[in-house]
Amino acid sequence: MKNMLNAFYTKPLIIYLATALLTLSTFAGPAEAMFVPTASLQGPAGSIGASANRAADLAKVQTALESKVIRQKLLDYGLSPEETMARLNTLSDGQIHQLATQTDSLQAGGDVVGFLVGVMVLAILVVVLIFLVQGRIEVR
Repeated sequence: MKNMLNAFYTKPLIIYLATALLTLSTFAGPAEAMFVPTASLQGPAGSIGASANRAADLAKVQTALESKVIRQKLLDYGLSPEETMARLNTLSDGQIHQLATQTDSLQAGGDVVGFLVGVMVLAILVVVLIFLVQGRIEVR
């Protein structure tokens, strides 16, 4: 073990791994999720602006609520689809409009590209390390 720690490739390998980890972690975006409380949607009448197109906004919100992930999360929180629609129908035009505009800015959680790059770098590193240990690659 002591022999391996004093090997010529130990320090460059440590530097490479630290650099690769820092590089991969810089490209990973944040995964954000939160409740949209109804208290923040409420305000004085007309402050948000009455939606002239309530039906379009309501259709956009219903489309977002029909996704499997959101439907399952609502069920996990104890809200059936009927209860969700009942609460949605009690919202004002301004609240529906704000909710519809906020559904456009929803962020998906996770970064597949960063994960795949990390896996590829790790796989290449393992292969090179195995060849170095077996003596198939000689470093001069």
